[in-house]
Amino acid sequence: MVLLPFAIVSLRGRWSALWRSRWRVLAMASVGVAGTQLVYFAAISRIPVSTGILIEYMAPLLLVAFVWARTRRMPKVVVLVGSVVALVGLVLVVSPGGGGSFDALGFAFALAAMVGCAIYYVIAARPSDGLPTVALAGFGLLIGGLMLVIVGAVGLVQFTFTFGTVSMFGSAVVWWVPLVLVGVVGTAVAYAASITASEMLGSRLASFAGLLEVVAATFYAWLLLGEKLSVLQLVGGALILVGIGFVRSERVEPEQQIVGAAAGAGSGADSGSGSGVSSSSSSPRSSSSSSSSSSTI
Repeated sequence: MVLLPFAIVSLRGRWSALWRSRWRVLAMASVGVAGTQLVYFAAISRIPVSTGILIEYMAPLLLVAFVWARTRRMPKVVVLVGSVVALVGLVLVVSPGGGGSFDALGFAFALAAMVGCAIYYVIAARPSDGLPTVALAGFGLLIGGLMLVIVGAVGLVQFTFTFGTVSMFGSAVVWWVPLVLVGVVGTAVAYAASITASEMLGSRLASFAGLLEVVAATFYAWLLLGEKLSVLQLVGGALILVGIGFVRSERVEPEQQIVGAAAGAGSGADSGSGSGVSSSSSSPRSSSSSSSSSSTI
């Protein structure tokens, strides 16, 4: 609801752009918004939160593996090294603990969340075809929200509401304060920024950069909630940055960029609108950024 006015204004009456991208918007709503959230919360209701988020954020590795299987071409060494380094860093940051027996259903929900997260980055990185980023985020969130309302209405997931005071950062506040904080900052702004980044960086690099969400969550838990931050978690955060640097440093030859861009355009899964062919400095994606078009989704 917050993004809807901005989405309508950004279209400037070009409703045909929204219609052309209707399947992308519906995919964002059903998978990127509603589906992934539902299976993630279903997972952490049965397994530790740290384990659930660790599995979900293995989505970048799933993207690398998918492209490897799809193209039958092994990713470059820098990508493989970056993947391993980022995974080790993620494990250190999350520090998944034991406790409790193995829950197969919870693990399955977490794997579904990982797949949904990977699909989200692919959807976000697809060519815009004239649809503004804020419109994709706004209408995707609106439709996804309606889907969640239906899920609650039919009783598939129990919804409860609280309209009193709640505890937030150690003090009591009215119920709408955390709602605005989560709804506007953590959802509306976050989705719009993430989709914009995915269109500029490509699905693979954006998904690796998304690992920083785990680092940020750990930092803010220390800053705002007083949770302890260990040396291993600091090392893990540094390793994630190093891993992203490895993936970002991948270079390909110009002719490989052209071939990759053509393949991406054919499959409709690469980021940007053919910008992988151009190496102009005025493009929002540099030649090194667009190198992902030859080997990523």
